[in-house]
Amino acid sequence: MLFDTDVLIWAFRGNTNAQIVIDNDENRFVSVVTYMELIQGARNKQEQKMIKNFLSALNFQTLPVTENISHRAAIFMEEFALKSCMGIADALIFATACENSLTLCSSNYKHFKDIVSLETNVFKPE
Repeated sequence: MLFDTDVLIWAFRGNTNAQIVIDNDENRFVSVVTYMELIQGARNKQEQKMIKNFLSALNFQTLPVTENISHRAAIFMEEFALKSCMGIADALIFATACENSLTLCSSNYKHFKDIVSLETNVFKPE
């Protein structure tokens, strides 16, 4: 399963539902975009190290942005940016899930609800 940034943030904050959904999946992936969003959100080097240790300890694999992913993300932006307020990072993450035939775990339902090629597990923090 490909985990969106929001689910990992919930897990860092101690949300039990996020921790359970992560623990219940043995094949854990993140897009490099998610990794960069997490690192960008860290307030200091200690938090950056905590993020890296968390991902490593749970055996997350980081998937790169490929040419196919960037092409699909551009198509998603053309189709859905105005309709659902989809941003560049979301488009790249969603395209990563599609191109790697992975289920996306995210709570950003309004951003991906119209993408029929995307298999999802809608996360609810409560």
